[in-house]
This record gives sequence, structure tokens and C-alpha cells, in this order.
Amino acid sequence: MESTLQAEPPQNAAPSGPARTPSALEAARAKGRLRGRLALLGPSFVAAVAYVDPGNFATNIEAGSKFGYLLVWVVVMSSLMAMLVQYLSAKTGLATGHNLPELAHQRYGRKTRFGLWLQAEVVAIATDLAEFVGAAIGLNLLFGIPLFPAGLLTAVVAFAILALQQRGYRRFELAIAAMLGLVALGFIYDLLVVGHQDAGGIASGLVPRLDGSASILLVVGIIGATVMPHVVYLHSALTQHRMAPRDEGERRELLKWLRIDVGLGLGAAGIINLTMMLVAAALFFRVGATDVDSIEAAHRGLGELVGGGAALAFAVALLASGLSSSSVGTYAGQIVMQGFMGWRIPLFLRRAVTMTPALVVLALGLPTTDTLVVSQVVLSFGIPFALIPLILMSSNPEVMGAMVNRRRTTLAASVVAAIIIALNLYLIVDTVFG
Repeated sequence: MESTLQAEPPQNAAPSGPARTPSALEAARAKGRLRGRLALLGPSFVAAVAYVDPGNFATNIEAGSKFGYLLVWVVVMSSLMAMLVQYLSAKTGLATGHNLPELAHQRYGRKTRFGLWLQAEVVAIATDLAEFVGAAIGLNLLFGIPLFPAGLLTAVVAFAILALQQRGYRRFELAIAAMLGLVALGFIYDLLVVGHQDAGGIASGLVPRLDGSASILLVVGIIGATVMPHVVYLHSALTQHRMAPRDEGERRELLKWLRIDVGLGLGAAGIINLTMMLVAAALFFRVGATDVDSIEAAHRGLGELVGGGAALAFAVALLASGLSSSSVGTYAGQIVMQGFMGWRIPLFLRRAVTMTPALVVLALGLPTTDTLVVSQVVLSFGIPFALIPLILMSSNPEVMGAMVNRRRTTLAASVVAAIIIALNLYLIVDTVFG
């Protein structure tokens, strides 16, 4: 990955003395007012792709069709949680020059590192499950390709997208941002075509409420699909070498742009997730079609109730979501293994291992949407194992130096972790004894 932006040499260099090499931040400024600012944005848009992956399609559509606007508050809360978590992760990479797994490797014992790595691999498998299955469904809906061959094709395309990262971070970021844009355009189009939004219902959905065990499962699934644990590790890697600050002043300026990047990228992801739920609520729940419990059924319902254009936009968004998020997931998996354990294995071999369960699901013809929802619940159980080390690292002045968290930031992050852990425990108790 490129670690700096290259600046053009000055036209009238001083004749005496060695020329001072511009810093990465100075090189960005030299690009001009607009291009320079855009050059400082990007990592959060890569992270945001994981927040609108096929798992989000499954949980948001099922929540909207079964419960209408009841769980709007969960999407809003999850999006705010994601912004805080991703800000801390990105800040940690910027402040330390290391990603979160690398910091854990430095500061934790071998058994702790191994345990964190092992659960992260389970999370990676669950992540691949959602992304591969979703992309395969998208290829099937658009081109009629059977699900198992579509899953194999997804792997090929994901590697091609990931290869852009080897040619420089900017190309990779732009490719991922373009796919995020496709997902956004697809659902904005569907929202406009569907119409019939109940402003009062949306407002009432902002008040936290539940409606039985099924709604609890979806709450945990939505949080797992939004506060993705593997992206907690990834974002610190996206910022650790992207622009090397020369001094504390440059580090503070980069931190300011990092906040803007997180707000834009994660804000866009939150709007897309909310749009998914609003489309399902307005189209299916409103007419009593509460049995729309699969992505295929949602696509079919859009075509029947609205038209082919809406169904096409949905399928394109799903495909773009699956392909981009699977590429990001592969990148995150490499960071986790190398950081925690110091192991390096061929990317193809690693990908073959983590995508095998997804291919088995596709080959056996198991219920795809149910599989996606369950995978997101697994992700929710994995969040504390990434979030707690992040809070500990980012609040430690020995690790962060001058960029250590303020007390209120650490408190807010701790509340987020407590909410997620409490919901996970509630789901276990409700499932076992309910």
C-alpha cells in the first residue's frame, strides 16, 4: 500500500542547500483546494462498505417487512455506534502507526492473542458467508447464474478488486467508493419509486421498543451487520501508513479530516441502511405482506408491486454490495492474521478456507436469507472481542500519546460495548429459557 502522496517538484527550487521533501499532508495541499481535500478522504468509505453488505439487506428488509417502522431506532443507534467505533479505530492507526491486531500482539500474551485471533477467524467466516451468498444472489437475480457458480465467480471478481490495492490505496478506495455509490443510488431510486412513507410512523420508530423474540433476534442481527467487528480491525490499518504526519500539528490536522471522513462515509452507510428498512416497511408491511423473509422474495415483490426498474435497481445494489464487501473482508482477514499471530499465508489459500462454508451453503441450497441473518448474529457476538481491546488501547496514554481519548469519549465507547454485550446476553437467555 502506498504510504504517502507524491508531490510535484517545485518549479523554482532554491539554488542552494538540499531541497526539503514535502510531507504527505503538504503534498495533498499542493493538489489544490478541492483535490487536496478529497485526497484526505477515503478510508471511511472503504470501511462503510462493510456496513451495507448483504447481511444488512437481509436484516433490514426482514425487519421492515415484519415490523414496519418499529426498529428504525435500531438502525439509527447502530449507525451512531459505528461512527464512534470507526473514529476510534482510525484514530488509533493514525496516532500509533500500527493497526489494532499489531498493538494486541505487542501488549498481550500469547494465549490472549491466540484467543482473539481464533474468534476473529470465526467472524471472518461469518462475514464471508454473508458477502458471498449476497453477491451470488445478486448474480442469480440479474443474470440467472446458479448460486454455486455465482459464488465462485464472486471470489474471482473480489480478488480482481483487491488487486487494485496492490497498485496504490487510492485506486482501491475509489473502486470501493464507486460501488458504495451504486448501492446508494439503487435504494434511493427504490425509495422514490415506492413512496408512501408515513412520517408519523417513522418518528414513532425512533422510540426504542420491541415486539417479541423475533424482534430481539433482528435487533442483534442489525447491530452485528452494522458494527462489523472485522472493520474495527481494518480501519486502523487503513490509516496507519496512509499519510505519515511529520509533527504533532500535522497529526492534529489529519485527525480533523479523519473525523470528517468518518462522518461522511459512515453517515452515508447509515442513510442507506435506513432506506432499506423504509422501502421494506412502505412496500410490504403497509400492504400486509409480512411474510417477505428473503432477499429473493423482496426482489420479486418489488417487481410485482412497483415494476421491473425497482427490482433491477435492487439487484444491482445487492451485487455491488456483495462484491465490494467481499474484497474488503479479504483485506481485513489478512490484517487480522498477520497482526495477531505474525503469520503470512498466500491470500488465495486464506480466501479458500474462509469462503468454503459460504460455498457449502450455496451448493446445498440452504435458505439464504436465514443464513445471512444468523451470520449477522454471529458477528454481533464477535463485536466485544474487537471493541474492548480498541477502547483499552485508545484510552491508554502510553499507546496513544497526545491523541489519547478524552474521558467522555471512553465513557461513550464503553456504553456502546455494554449495550451490545447486554443485547447478546439477553438473546441467549431468551433463546434458552424463553
